[in-house]
Amino acid sequence: MDDMKEQIKIALLAVIAGTLIVQVVMAPEGGVVTASEGSVSSAIPSAALPQALNNTPNPLASAATEIAKPTGPVTTMNFANEAHDFGDIKQNSTDNQHTFTFTNTGTNPLIISNAKGSCGCTVPKWPKEPIPPGGTGTIEVDYKPGSQKGNQKKSVTVTANTEPADTRLSISAVVAEAS
Repeated sequence: MDDMKEQIKIALLAVIAGTLIVQVVMAPEGGVVTASEGSVSSAIPSAALPQALNNTPNPLASAATEIAKPTGPVTTMNFANEAHDFGDIKQNSTDNQHTFTFTNTGTNPLIISNAKGSCGCTVPKWPKEPIPPGGTGTIEVDYKPGSQKGNQKKSVTVTANTEPADTRLSISAVVAEAS
């Protein structure tokens, strides 16, 4: 008798799961069907569902990797140098820092919204406050090569309220194997 009750429970759970899957697949773009009312809710976007269920690209994944472009008045910036060569350095060294200096050459405040290294070994720090027209600022770049060796070229993409929005700085080094 207990065995039969267990089989009935499993069968009912399978029917409920199947019904929910069908409702989710049939939900209009931008929403999912709630189990309580059978109506469409926009509280949970369909993009949050596994791609196997809604068979569309996941915009949340691409949005997570996008950097918001600043809005508002555009200005210009000029770097004294956009490249730096550390020369010969050792693996796992941690004392490889360089400061890139820039000037706001436009007529509006310069707002840097992000600075991103091309890999985890290249870490930039940038001013969070607006730089007034004619003002200067710095982007500090810390390069830790870890186990990399040989000729290395890395970049830092600075995103600001400029046109174009992205400016690319570059660093390079020849990394020798640690003794």
